Amino acid sequence: MISQFLLATLAISIFGANLFAQSPTPASPAPSQPVRPPSVASSPPAAPLPSPARKPATRQLVDSLSPGDLQAVITLLKSNFTTPDAITDTELNRATVEGLMARLPRGVMLLPSKESAALETPSASYSDVLDDHIGYLRVGSLNGANLQAMDKSLGNFAAKKVDALIVDLRSSQGTPDFGLAAEFAKRFCPKGQPLFTLRKPAARQDRVFSSDRAPTFQGLIMVLADGDTSGAAEAVASALRFYDKALLIGQPTAGRAAEYSDLPLPGGKILRVAVAEALSPEGRSLFADGITPDLPVEMPAADKRQIFQLSAEKGMGPFVYETERPHMNEAALLAGTNPELEALGTAQQRPERGPAKQPAHDPVLQRALDVVTSLEVYQKR
Repeated sequence: MISQFLLATLAISIFGANLFAQSPTPASPAPSQPVRPPSVASSPPAAPLPSPARKPATRQLVDSLSPGDLQAVITLLKSNFTTPDAITDTELNRATVEGLMARLPRGVMLLPSKESAALETPSASYSDVLDDHIGYLRVGSLNGANLQAMDKSLGNFAAKKVDALIVDLRSSQGTPDFGLAAEFAKRFCPKGQPLFTLRKPAARQDRVFSSDRAPTFQGLIMVLADGDTSGAAEAVASALRFYDKALLIGQPTAGRAAEYSDLPLPGGKILRVAVAEALSPEGRSLFADGITPDLPVEMPAADKRQIFQLSAEKGMGPFVYETERPHMNEAALLAGTNPELEALGTAQQRPERGPAKQPAHDPVLQRALDVVTSLEVYQKR
């Protein structure tokens, strides 16, 4: 049963931010000054209402209250608030649940039904070779089909003398199977080493996932990640970063590297709770805070999804390499033509279309390619 202290702590978080924002009852006109209940009529004048800019300080103010203050808040609200019926045990319980979800956004979620608890649609694996020797591997969802596809891609990379690999985890979201995630990590990490750990306080026992095979690829690795890199995929990213010294490029991961349990409620809704957190090989928790990239690169999510959709048809090259503009050359001189003017004239003949739309560009992948190229130039010196 939820303690009165916890109820007080979270209820004041909910009620404190909105207490003075409630409208008076329809039967009474809005007074020009706050009405004081008789029991507090002798108290000093009320402080000015907090402005919206000051609302972020509510949590800090609540956190500063002592247990006695928290208990007093609930007692005083019940006896003095202008609408006593609003401070019922049911409302306090609702405030507690709402407060927990606000304070633990990645650890506690309320889902409307069992059907809504289903995982998102799986994303497919994709591979390409860039600059003739750099393998690009978009892992997709961490499932059995994509693991087989990845093994096939790694075999093709070996045949093509690929010596650098870009592992893209930006479409690997919501993967809950840490055992299967370990199979993905084994393709890159040394045999006999722990990949990551699931710590479940309730069980008082850690579950360690280790590699039992030699890695398939041994070479320079870059990892691409962002807010869609979620769940067990975050653990894979941390293992590659630790053992392969892989640079993480992109944006912070989701911070959902945890094992969740879906607990049914009597009314049919689902309470999803994080029951175990994932730890990196060095023992750092990956839950809640996620992983911060070594090289931050911003990219709109809509652009990324568009590129991923188009790459199946066009490959990834058009989204990282600029299309070469027509230039004057010897053949054009002999033919008496000017490709630069022709291209300009063609564009001017269609003014109704407006300026040419710039093609989608993947700056995250571009940065990874730049880093690989820079390291190669440095190593050859």
